[in-house]
Amino acid sequence: MSEIMAVVAIVERGKADYVVNRAKKVGAQGATILYGRGTGESEAKKFLNVHIESSKEIIIILTEKEKCKQIFDEIVEAGRLKEPGTGIIFTFPVSNLVGLHHRESFSLN
Repeated sequence: MSEIMAVVAIVERGKADYVVNRAKKVGAQGATILYGRGTGESEAKKFLNVHIESSKEIIIILTEKEKCKQIFDEIVEAGRLKEPGTGIIFTFPVSNLVGLHHRESFSLN
């Protein structure tokens, strides 16, 4: 059974489609984009002296572990996530997954 990873990126509003398209070019099969609002905006401005937009887009990509690093790196570059206030990204292993058995792109056997 291939290990499945979740890549979660929180990016500035309006950037998710571009970031996801770049991730697809390096192996992502698809993504889910959610909309959110950060709560730490006033604290970030006060302590970091950086403007951080409170409206966010949250990208969730499920992928095989073998593709995870390349997708992660592409999202970091596409979203300019190393620059202050542009977003965050993290990964974690997925367990108890239901609903992807019909997709040929994932080998869950």
